[in-house]
Amino acid sequence: MQHIIDRFIGYATIDTQSDPTSDSTPSTEKQWVLAQKLAEELQEIGMKNVSIDDNAYIMATLPGNVDKKIPTIGFISHFDTSPDFSGTNVNPRIIENYDGGDIVLNAADNIVLSPDYFEDLLFYKGQTLITTDGTTLLGADDKAGIAEIVTAMEYLIQHPEIEHGEIKVGFTPDEEIGRGAHRFDVEKFGADWAYTVDGSQIGELEYENFNAASAKIVIKGKSVHPGYAKNKMINAISLAHEFMKALPHEETPQNTSKREGFFHVHHIQGEIEHAELELIIRDHDRNQFERRKRLLQKTAESLNEKHGKQITLELKDQYYNMREKVEPVFHIVEIAKAAMEAVGVTPIIKPIRGGTDGSQLSFMGLPCPNIFAGGHNFHGKYEYIPVESMLKAVEVIVKICELTASKE
Repeated sequence: MQHIIDRFIGYATIDTQSDPTSDSTPSTEKQWVLAQKLAEELQEIGMKNVSIDDNAYIMATLPGNVDKKIPTIGFISHFDTSPDFSGTNVNPRIIENYDGGDIVLNAADNIVLSPDYFEDLLFYKGQTLITTDGTTLLGADDKAGIAEIVTAMEYLIQHPEIEHGEIKVGFTPDEEIGRGAHRFDVEKFGADWAYTVDGSQIGELEYENFNAASAKIVIKGKSVHPGYAKNKMINAISLAHEFMKALPHEETPQNTSKREGFFHVHHIQGEIEHAELELIIRDHDRNQFERRKRLLQKTAESLNEKHGKQITLELKDQYYNMREKVEPVFHIVEIAKAAMEAVGVTPIIKPIRGGTDGSQLSFMGLPCPNIFAGGHNFHGKYEYIPVESMLKAVEVIVKICELTASKE
C-alpha cells in the first residue's frame, strides 16, 4: 500500500495545471516537469521503447511474454490537472482507518469533508483516504490513473509468470482543456484497443459519453438616449435575455441526470451595443444532439427576423459519443467487466456525463472505453481517493492483460 501512496503523492505534488487560453502543447511549461519524471520512471521499471515527443506525449511498451498471437492493448491517462481550481502547492493528507465522520481539511478556513454532504464517503469506512488540505485540488484526476498504470506494469514485469501480450502505455497533457487526444499518434501507439484509466469511483466502466458542441452568440445593439429610444434602441442585453428564454428551462445541468442532455450557459457579458453568450450543448443521443443545435439556429434566425440581423451564432462540434465506435468491438468492454468481477469489484456500467480522451481516440481509430481510477469530487478542494480503490484498479489492469491473453 505504501508504495502506491508514495508514487501517487510524488505525482500529485507537482503542479501540472493546464491553461485553456494557451495555444501551445502542452498548454503550460510546468507540465513538462512531471512528463520528464514519468518518462524516466517508465525506463527505470523496465518498460521498453519509452519516448516523449515535442508535445510531451509519453509512450512505452511492455513486450509480450507468450509465443501465440495476442491483440496489443493499451492503457492511457493524463497528467494535467484542471484549471478550475488551484493545483499549486498540493499538500495531500492521509487519513488511515477512516471512521465515517467529518474530516477537517482546513480548520482555519472551516473546510470540512463531510459524509452529510458527500454520502459516498461512507462506502470507504475503515479504509485509507488521501485528501487535500482544503486549499487546492488533489489531482487524482488523473494522476491516480497514471500511478495505477505504472504500478500495474511494474507488477507484470516483476511477475513474468503472468502471461500477457504486448501492452502499450500512453500519458497525455491537456486532457482537462479538451485537447488530450489532439496530438496523440494512434498509429505510433500501435494498439488494437485501449482503456483510459480516468473514471471516478471503484467499479466504474464506461463506454458512452456525451455528444458535445459549443456555441457563441454575439449580439449587436444600438444605443440611443433612453428618453428618446422608442422604436430606435436595440438593447443587446435584452436580446441576450430573450435568446436564453427561448431555451428549455428544465434542460440545464442542475435539472438533469443520467442520459438527459442539456444546454449550459456558462458565460455572459454585455452592454447596450454589444453582448455575448457562450454555452455548451450536451446529449448522449446523436439525434437529440442535432435537435439541440437546430434549436439554437432557429432561435437566432427568429430573433434576427424580429429585430434585424443583430445576432451571429457560431456552433462548433467538440466530440461525439464513443458508443458507436465501441459497440462493434464490444468484447473489449466484456473483458474489462470480467476483469473487475475476477478481482472482486462490482462493475458499474453507466454513461459518462462528460467527455473523455477515449471518445476522441475512439473516433481516431483506437476504441477506448474508460475504467475507474478511484477518485471522488474532482476539480476542487473536497477531492479525495481511497487507497484501496487504487490498489483494486491495479489488479483490474493486470487482470485485463491476463484475460486478453487467455482468450486468444
